[in-house]
Amino acid sequence: MATSWSSMSSSRIKTMTARVVDLNIDSEVFNDAYYPYLTDDTRTQILFGGSSSGKSVFAAQRAVYDILKGNRNYLVCRQVGKTVRKSVFSEIKSVIDEWDVRQLFKINKTDGVITCHNDHQILFVGLDDVEKIKSIRPDKGSITDIWIEEATETDKPTYKQLLKRQRGGSENIKKRIIFTFNPIFKTHWIYDDYFSKIGWTEEQKIYRDDDLLILKTTYKDNHFLTTGDINDLESEDDPYFYNVYTLGNWGVLGNVIFKNWSIDDLSGLHNQFTNRHNGLDFGYASDPAASPRTHYDKKKGIIYIFDELYETGLTNQELGDRLIDMHGKDLITADSAEPKSIAELQQKGLLVRGARKGKDSVNFGIQWLQQQKIIVDKKCINMQNEFSTYKWKEDASGNALPIPVDRNNHLIDALRYAYEDEMKAYKTEIIKNPFADW
Repeated sequence: MATSWSSMSSSRIKTMTARVVDLNIDSEVFNDAYYPYLTDDTRTQILFGGSSSGKSVFAAQRAVYDILKGNRNYLVCRQVGKTVRKSVFSEIKSVIDEWDVRQLFKINKTDGVITCHNDHQILFVGLDDVEKIKSIRPDKGSITDIWIEEATETDKPTYKQLLKRQRGGSENIKKRIIFTFNPIFKTHWIYDDYFSKIGWTEEQKIYRDDDLLILKTTYKDNHFLTTGDINDLESEDDPYFYNVYTLGNWGVLGNVIFKNWSIDDLSGLHNQFTNRHNGLDFGYASDPAASPRTHYDKKKGIIYIFDELYETGLTNQELGDRLIDMHGKDLITADSAEPKSIAELQQKGLLVRGARKGKDSVNFGIQWLQQQKIIVDKKCINMQNEFSTYKWKEDASGNALPIPVDRNNHLIDALRYAYEDEMKAYKTEIIKNPFADW
């Protein structure tokens, strides 16, 4: 059996059934910035930078290349298991299809396993499933490579647990751990543990020693982008988002809107959460459908956010199924800008109503939420990310303007919808008592 692209020198791979695959991969399928690291075996590898820089695509390409060579097994993970299939799993499957080697793989999407004809595997797992992480094993050999996609979602204790999954195996194969991410928070433990210790500067593109490789890339390193992709990144007008997603620099947030929230493990409290408030922000292609599941302790002024839906590409039929599983017969207050979608969800038996919104409803909703204490379950990563990056627009001097940046706020918008009744009651009290604290 032979599989051929073109010019790159071939490596002949012997399989368990004595078949030989002539793997001739044209170097043109790789971006130039990454190609030198195709066979790099540095222990810790950090591929980070701006949006659309090709870092995740390269990590997927290298995983397929290594598995075909038959000497490595990969554990590929993200913090939340349900995001794995639509991101890294799909990315690796796309590489297999584009390289026309589908016949050499068994792809089991249900179990999250891709098995090569030589019995080496790529295993996929969400880091929110602790027991599965503890028990996961490849069919042949040991896990040699751990790839953490969107690594800024992962906390340090979870990372340390992951390292234990690489014990055992051949001493001849050097084990690697690979991070890919956008550098959204300079306060992140990854920055403290790896970047600050080496004196990293934003002008740097690469750092390496015997145990650490850091490679910074931006959209300029990805020659597969369209003109439209490039224009979108270059026309970003918010300083923070331009710095992080266009330039690939570590983010420093000053004018963050919400500072009244914290993270906790709420898994043992769900039965106590009876005063539930649920919202929905519609999305499809680039924007996700977003819905937080929350409980309100009105006496103490505490909002508990204990579950979330955050997914792109859902039809209203699929969205309805997700919402039934998540909210059951509970009331959901949705974005009233999509009455047709609301009607279709109602036809599925969901109790959905449109949000009233109104003049100044965004800023009033923000002000009301700022007066509550908000506790977010540790598994609600997207809610955490939105609270961490939702910020006020700034003038040329960096001063905050009373206008929120309308970006990465899908769950926050849904949260405002969910608490409209509470806000209305509060607003009524303010009108009755004009001397109330505002």
